[in-house]
Amino acid sequence: MITFIVSIALLIIGYFTYGKYVEKVFGLNTERETPAYTHSDGVDYLPMSDKKNSLIQLLNIAGVGPIFGPILGALYGPVAFIWIVFGAIFAGAVHDYLTGMISIRNRGAHLPELAGKFLGKVMKHVVNAFSILLLVLVGTVFVTAPADLLHSMTSSWLTMPVILFVIFAYYLLATLLPIDKIIGKLYPIFGALLLISAIGVGVALIFTGAPIPELNFTNMHPDNAPIFPLLFLTISCGALSGFHATQTPIISRTTQKEKQGRRIFYGMMITEGIIAMIWAAAAMSLFNGPTGLSEVLANGGPAAVVSEVSVAMLGAIGGTLAILGVIVLPITSGDTAFRSARMIIADYIKVSQKKVLSRVWIAVPMFVISFALTKIDFTLLWRYFSWANQSTAMIALWVGAMYLFLARKNYWIAAIPATFITMATFTYILNAPIGFGLSLNISYVVAAVITVIIVTAFFVAAKRNLTQDIPLEEELKSA
Repeated sequence: MITFIVSIALLIIGYFTYGKYVEKVFGLNTERETPAYTHSDGVDYLPMSDKKNSLIQLLNIAGVGPIFGPILGALYGPVAFIWIVFGAIFAGAVHDYLTGMISIRNRGAHLPELAGKFLGKVMKHVVNAFSILLLVLVGTVFVTAPADLLHSMTSSWLTMPVILFVIFAYYLLATLLPIDKIIGKLYPIFGALLLISAIGVGVALIFTGAPIPELNFTNMHPDNAPIFPLLFLTISCGALSGFHATQTPIISRTTQKEKQGRRIFYGMMITEGIIAMIWAAAAMSLFNGPTGLSEVLANGGPAAVVSEVSVAMLGAIGGTLAILGVIVLPITSGDTAFRSARMIIADYIKVSQKKVLSRVWIAVPMFVISFALTKIDFTLLWRYFSWANQSTAMIALWVGAMYLFLARKNYWIAAIPATFITMATFTYILNAPIGFGLSLNISYVVAAVITVIIVTAFFVAAKRNLTQDIPLEEELKSA
């Protein structure tokens, strides 16, 4: 229990200390107008309050990742707490803040455009394809996950095809309509439900004296799965997630002032870390250890753990509300995943999104592909999502490091976590059955060589970019 409480405290302290330092390193420009005003189009670019933006950002980034990921990560034992705390403070929140703020400085640009500007034109095309792949996978995962939870609650009268149809219909509307019509109105309500459910489970853990294990570095995974790299890809959204890099530009286009960035981008990642801590602690303490947790996962997946924890901690009524809060998470990330994909494609092919038909012909093919992917096993989808997710985080952190390098500021705040996740991501894909299937030891060596090459290439490119005098910020002129 002490480890759990201290971890929550460290996350909060991290926001007020390291978060403030990152903000100082980046350097605010309080006089500069944001894209919400300079590129206002009434659809994607329009100013909203920082409270509304914060809740939307939280719901955008907090899909099933900070719940399902930590539940799966709990199989490794309390070592998972370390990654959630330090990953959120020094990697995830830095990633989100830099992505959001650099986007604001570049008229709300998405990651592919930023990668092209700071890492080279080839990277723009690579990251564009990668981002769309990730977002379609995210949208699909965040259809199947809430559908499974809803079906478990209503299986006697609501069939799975009907649930899938309703979720897809909502996603289509949220993707096409102006951001303030559905997302801006519903997210504050959904946000309250999310926070109440997470706080309810967290408080119940403390007051019932749940046997949350104290910190140790023992690998408790029943299958002895290696902590590195698997833990760092399993717990993604609760510590570091490339998916967030696709979501922050949505809010960079509605942010009123740069000084709101720390609360919106850094702060909401810390909040997500707290949610991840709560669910990891619950999964570790309520099933008689990793073996018991593994049995529940084998019989019903993370959704079954969510149901059992919610009812055990909060009773039938409170548990139902908590489950609804968890259902809200993926739904409010799935809709913005498709919305973000639509915006990225539109930016890439330079198609204005003021006309609804321009949005429709981009969005509909994505939904057709996503529906086909719902027929694939969730576990397999999650593995591909985890790899694509952390690979995107790697790219986003290198973009942030390049920006700070060119600004002659402390780029190590991004370069160090970028190096770490580069090593973890390549080790995973080299070793995983969905990748190259190499032995773990060989994967470590090859990944280390690749990481050294990438770090070297970064510094070579950074020094070359300095001589080319690449403008860090684009002039914000009305579209």
